Amino acid sequence: MAAEISHRRASIERNTLETQVRIALDLDGNGCARLDTGVPFLEHMLDQVARHGMLDLEVQATGDLQIDAHHTVEDIGISLGQALGRALGDKAGIRRYGHSYVPLDEALSRVVIDLSGRPGLVYGVDFTRPLVGAFDLDLVQEFFQGLVNHAALTLHIDNLRGTNAHHQVETIFKAFGRALRMAVEPDPRMAGITPSTKGTL
Repeated sequence: MAAEISHRRASIERNTLETQVRIALDLDGNGCARLDTGVPFLEHMLDQVARHGMLDLEVQATGDLQIDAHHTVEDIGISLGQALGRALGDKAGIRRYGHSYVPLDEALSRVVIDLSGRPGLVYGVDFTRPLVGAFDLDLVQEFFQGLVNHAALTLHIDNLRGTNAHHQVETIFKAFGRALRMAVEPDPRMAGITPSTKGTL
């Protein structure tokens, strides 16, 4: 079924022995986020995606945080990827490609997206420290890998410079939101047309 280009929503529930995740996504929203994950730093980053991507995002998650945040963060990425894929439908009429450079003080990141139907992550990030507060920065890659695999998109993330790790991460998530916004945007010249010579994505 083709996605309605003006009203693209999806809800996902993912329940495992490690986590329970519920996500509601509206690609044509107003940048509002309602987040309850038990991982405050991730919530701060998801709020950036919603605000800069101009999408509405609700995430409720509980997980085995007594171990660490790995399963919760990864499963939120997986669930968001599933919701994104469902909301986009057959992708007819969208731009398909998106890109953004975002600075924050000394930090600068570039994110490029292709809603290709093929999962692929190229991740060029070297954080200046392993943690921001209690948040393990290895989980940034785990989040995006889960999202990429389940949304079936190609994603290139590069932190080009930065000395403050919080700034590095924040530029990545802001740039992702902006690039996603561009990629899912309706292209009036492509109305009803799938942006691929294959005829499908």
